[in-house]
Amino acid sequence: MVVGDFPIELDTLVVGAGPGGYVAAIRAAQTGQKVTIVDKGNLGGVCLNVGCIPSKALIQAGHLTQYAHGSEDLGITTENVSVDFSKVQEWKGKVVNKLTSGVESLLKGNKVDIVKGEVYFVDKNTVKVMDEKNSQTYTFNNCIIATGSTPVEIPSFKFSDRVLDSTGALNLKEIPQKMVVIGGGYIGTELGTAYANFGTEVTILEGTKTLLGGFEKQMQQLIKKGLKKKGVTVTTEAMAKGVEESEDGVKVTYEVKGKEETIEADYVLVTVGRRPNTQEIGLEQVGIDVDDKGLIKIDKQCRTNIDNIYAIGDIVEGPPLAHKASYEGKIAAEAISGEKSEIDYLAIPTVAFTDPELATVGHTQDSAKEAGYKVKASKFPFAANGRALSLNDSEGFMKLITREEDGLVIGAQVAGPNASEVIAEVGLAIEAGMTAEDIALTIHNHPSLSETTMEAAEVAMGMPIHTM
Repeated sequence: MVVGDFPIELDTLVVGAGPGGYVAAIRAAQTGQKVTIVDKGNLGGVCLNVGCIPSKALIQAGHLTQYAHGSEDLGITTENVSVDFSKVQEWKGKVVNKLTSGVESLLKGNKVDIVKGEVYFVDKNTVKVMDEKNSQTYTFNNCIIATGSTPVEIPSFKFSDRVLDSTGALNLKEIPQKMVVIGGGYIGTELGTAYANFGTEVTILEGTKTLLGGFEKQMQQLIKKGLKKKGVTVTTEAMAKGVEESEDGVKVTYEVKGKEETIEADYVLVTVGRRPNTQEIGLEQVGIDVDDKGLIKIDKQCRTNIDNIYAIGDIVEGPPLAHKASYEGKIAAEAISGEKSEIDYLAIPTVAFTDPELATVGHTQDSAKEAGYKVKASKFPFAANGRALSLNDSEGFMKLITREEDGLVIGAQVAGPNASEVIAEVGLAIEAGMTAEDIALTIHNHPSLSETTMEAAEVAMGMPIHTM
């Protein structure tokens, strides 16, 4: 007897439960929509399970390992620091599980139906959801696609037990003695730094002239200096050619300045970018416009060329950032409800959790000039900040970008301790249309790292207190 696949009718369908999808689902439910979310994997997507969260947990464990060695400057030294890496991984897993179970509670608390399975589009109002045993048809009024991205695999470096993507690097069972990292973007540099802090001998091979190409030159130089202190070897303009694997390691071949070189290590981590998950989900069945990179084209409300289907996150133009996906998810959900919400990326921060941390928001000095602004770049060093000095972590600076004629804050770059937190105040200032004077007149607690923002604002006004 064949059981018929009777379509289940939905109001709003969200495809993908990462930081874009689950946030979109919750906001859609808050605006009165009846929402169903579908994902073939764990709730929380790449970010919570094998990306942002576990990587920051590993980075923090690496920092604690470094702190455990003490500091001769402070008169504190220790011997025989040991790391039980299985316990580090166990703790990391607990952090992830706490957050993913939290996402499930939030979805259920907002009355979002959760469905497990893979989605394939049949037409603009219909999908099939398949798991290992069954296939179920759903019809929907509106849909938000948030299927995320996966690491790019180099043909000559097929992922394996020894050739790792970021997921593999986060789940190693032991601390490697040696690791090669191919790609000096934020993922490669962050994970390379984390393992260097655990004592791994790390080599980073980057194809371009510099690491962390999205950040300013002075910020890149700080990272290069920090990596050198950790004993990390950085080779730029290096082209990875191939890898030979053995039972206990790898031999990586690369070319630099026309000369072929080899290096041996326990593992090679490949971080050369991510590709959008837009293949094999039936987008062509619907006629959704996709560019040659596999990215879905959207308007300012995250709407595709099919008026009832929206797309957010890594599958649309822009940096593959979790907070960008969450932001777009709210916009799409609100647009479906008839609100006039639109995307505006000016104040979207980008952060690298390196040593020191890097963060940028809004315009840089160069991008502001290219946009036709006359700007002032006002810098304040962490070396003149009492809290940074008391933390024994005073490398770096806060640089505020303001419009020359009226002091309007239009950007900032921070390199230094807790840059990922310090940058948020400037993001708010940009969104609120604040001037340097507004920030300078805001009383900041002392001593704090946030004072660097106030001090940079005073530099912009020509009246600095703690720097000349």
